[in-house]
Amino acid sequence: MPVLLHIRRAQDTILKHLRQHQVCGGIAHAFNGSHQQADEFIKLGFKLGFGGAMTYSRATKLRELAATLPLESIVLETDSPDIPPDFLEKGLPNEPQYLPRIAQTLADLRGMSLAEVAKVTSENARHVLPGLK
Repeated sequence: MPVLLHIRRAQDTILKHLRQHQVCGGIAHAFNGSHQQADEFIKLGFKLGFGGAMTYSRATKLRELAATLPLESIVLETDSPDIPPDFLEKGLPNEPQYLPRIAQTLADLRGMSLAEVAKVTSENARHVLPGLK
């Protein structure tokens, strides 16, 4: 089974433990680590989740990662109702219906079409979670 990780300020600790156990990959949800940590998760077969936080222009480190990591290693998520995107009015909850706009942010950061980003990130999600339609 894939491992779904929700990590807060513990990427290196989690990586250390993952290296000690054989896992078949998974998703590092709401990824916010460094480029080096991202590379290590990818080597272990993980996809990295990007969502609402990526839509904030002040999230420069996260946006740089979203723009430069291999697209084949990224999945999109809303983390509904948490982590609202920048385009929502303050106080409103995040919802799955906003995923296309989050995908557009990724497409803009990468200089790609929304269709291509949606295609690849959807394939990535189905790879990790084959039961998805």
